[in-house]
Amino acid sequence: MAKKVAVKVDERELLVSNLDKELYPDYGFTKAEVIDYYSRIAPVLLPHLTGRPLTVKRYPHGVDGHFFFEKSVSRRAPEWIRRINLPVPGSTKNRESIDFAVVDNLPTLVYYANLAALELHVPQWRVDDDGRVLPPDLIVFDLDPGPPATIVECCEIALALREVLRSEGLDSWAKTSGSKGMQLYAHWDGREEPSEYARRLARLLEKHHPKRVVSVMTKTARPGKIFIDWDQNSPAKTTVAPYSLRARARPTVSTPLTWKEVESCERPQDLVFTAPDVLSRVEKRGDLFGRA
Repeated sequence: MAKKVAVKVDERELLVSNLDKELYPDYGFTKAEVIDYYSRIAPVLLPHLTGRPLTVKRYPHGVDGHFFFEKSVSRRAPEWIRRINLPVPGSTKNRESIDFAVVDNLPTLVYYANLAALELHVPQWRVDDDGRVLPPDLIVFDLDPGPPATIVECCEIALALREVLRSEGLDSWAKTSGSKGMQLYAHWDGREEPSEYARRLARLLEKHHPKRVVSVMTKTARPGKIFIDWDQNSPAKTTVAPYSLRARARPTVSTPLTWKEVESCERPQDLVFTAPDVLSRVEKRGDLFGRA
């Protein structure tokens, strides 16, 4: 029987369990530390989750065990968790709609951390207070390195993409994926369909850097190149949220970067940040996400 402990989070009562379970066994990082990280990072994380329907990646037996994606809110979830019912065309479970959670407060964030929802993924659009879907407010370019390329090469392409976006009147900012790649974001003004716009720019970069960039999803075309995944802007797609943990051997985090860090990256390890690193960065620098 899992040992449960009652805690109070912003006037909400929660039961947390298995606090000493090592969710990152190679690093000795426990569920208690996962909950502590999400609780402490919440002031800068929550603004980027608020209004965005949540998809989580859960690892109940730790990063070395079985995992699963979860979109719908459990029937056993507390009633105070905000739910938004949205259509899911093409659902693999033949569902016409799903009740998504919207994480806009600390108790909801702690609830999901206790479920070993290590990774938090959100779309580039929000819903309003009445649950109506709003137009996309962000556009994202997901830069995925095909080995032997690394995040070092991602940074080089990110700088080239930054200049293209600037020429289009868009300021951009970057974050690590927390895994092997990185993402470039810009505020979106609705000038055209975002996936088509992102694909056009990905193809432009591919044209100018054919030996370094690929814009097609065929995996055989990716070795040694940076795949610019433009399709992350599809309304049905999500991207790992800034400040989300990742399920790697170490508790790495999808970390907002300065352009100086992107420009000076020489080794992949230069841009690897763990949960303690990110807490320290935020204490010193505040929230870098959204700063061009």
